[in-house]
Amino acid sequence: MIGTVVNILAIIVGSSLGLMLNKSLPERFIKTFFQVIGLFTIYLGISMALETTHVLHMVMALISGAILGETMRIQQGVEKLGDILKRKFKIGNEKFTEGLVTAFLLYCIGSLTIIGAIEAGLTGDQNLIYIKSLMDGVSSIALASALGVGVMFSVVPLLIFQGGITLLAMQFGDFFPAVMITEMSAVGGILLVGLGVSILDIKKINVLNMLPALITILILLWLFPEIGI
Repeated sequence: MIGTVVNILAIIVGSSLGLMLNKSLPERFIKTFFQVIGLFTIYLGISMALETTHVLHMVMALISGAILGETMRIQQGVEKLGDILKRKFKIGNEKFTEGLVTAFLLYCIGSLTIIGAIEAGLTGDQNLIYIKSLMDGVSSIALASALGVGVMFSVVPLLIFQGGITLLAMQFGDFFPAVMITEMSAVGGILLVGLGVSILDIKKINVLNMLPALITILILLWLFPEIGI
């Protein structure tokens, strides 16, 4: 878990710097940065999604996962939690919840998170997580300067999600073949494309409600391993 701890510290440090720069960065620089982040997120998502060898599984996982997420109202639940934290800590930033959700998705859905956390759990090798930590720390500077302290609070769901994957890999890693890891990462790529579209303000997509697809893809591959398109 040391890699996840380093990742959390990098985000906290980066977010702190971003909060200090909040009032000194011109709005046009922040806007340009988010355009770059949005475009890169879409590019990263597409490159991850193209790694799939089980397109039918992916489509079924996304549909079933989205239905499950909508039924559970994950997006609404996280937004309510953000509002509760905002009131509890008396945070006046109007973009607190947006910062928390955007940062969590950006930091937790990428291939480095999934593959890095699994590798850390299976072999103890933290190198991918360390690389991710550097990237997250740098991006959190600009994210926090634009969206506020909510970016820093994203370390809580990151600890649960990324740390949880590492612990699961430690206990059950031998039961997950490489194809499951690849397809899970590919589904995560589609979610990143949705996040990039939201960041660019093209259309608001409730990406959090699609998170169960990361689980349903594993179930579908386990139930129907012979189907591959």
